[in-house]
Amino acid sequence: MKAKPPVLEIRDLSIRREAPILQGVSWRVEAGRHCAILGPNGSGKTSLLAALTAYLTPSSGEIRLFGKRYGEHDWRELRKSVGLVGSALRAMLRFEEPALHAVLSGKDAMVNFWGESSEEDRKRARVLLKQVGCGGLEERAWGLLSQGEQQRVLIARALMARPKLLILDEPCAGLDMAAREHFLAFLEAWGRKAGAPTLVLVTHHVEEITPMFREVLILQGGKVLAAGPKEKALTAKHLSAAFGCPIRLKRSAGRYAATVAPKRGAVV
Repeated sequence: MKAKPPVLEIRDLSIRREAPILQGVSWRVEAGRHCAILGPNGSGKTSLLAALTAYLTPSSGEIRLFGKRYGEHDWRELRKSVGLVGSALRAMLRFEEPALHAVLSGKDAMVNFWGESSEEDRKRARVLLKQVGCGGLEERAWGLLSQGEQQRVLIARALMARPKLLILDEPCAGLDMAAREHFLAFLEAWGRKAGAPTLVLVTHHVEEITPMFREVLILQGGKVLAAGPKEKALTAKHLSAAFGCPIRLKRSAGRYAATVAPKRGAVV
């Protein structure tokens, strides 16, 4: 039996404008192996996501989604299989937009729902809201939802298009400590369910990498600093090199915690 291609495969990807943005990035994501991307500001995370969703054209290298190569296939169609949840979208939705309409808008990747919807689509949107723990909030205005509820609704929105790959771009940004932990607990349980898409979590914080994320990519200065199974890639040595300061890393019950170690002679 022929092996299935990776969900995502990047080979020697480079992006250059006035200066190099990404340099020789190679990485692959296998179906069902949820991944986390870490790196400081300016490391290339945002540019990598823009390239994956065809909003930024690579200077060289290769990107394949589900075995199909960028440039040889219609990327507008391919990227319909990639869902994206980020804080930028959260700010674009109208205050009065009902949660149900926010989810319906995901089918055609529109921002703020307009037009007609079929009964089948409305039924699916209600089911998705229930699956993400927002059943009963169908008519609640977007602006009246908590930030945690908004993030769950955005996941339901992304799932309307039935993606095979779901990218979560700093989904915990703006959440307080309790809301973050409730959201991560939901994400951990939901991501382990049969039929869930492969997840890629983009974050600055190792504390957000729950046990289901098995692979890690660490970027620094537009290059891959470390990539592979979490146990090998996510180390204090790699984090210290990525963020340019000594970092201590602890692991307990499958979760991580990082602290910045004070430099010798530092004034505190």
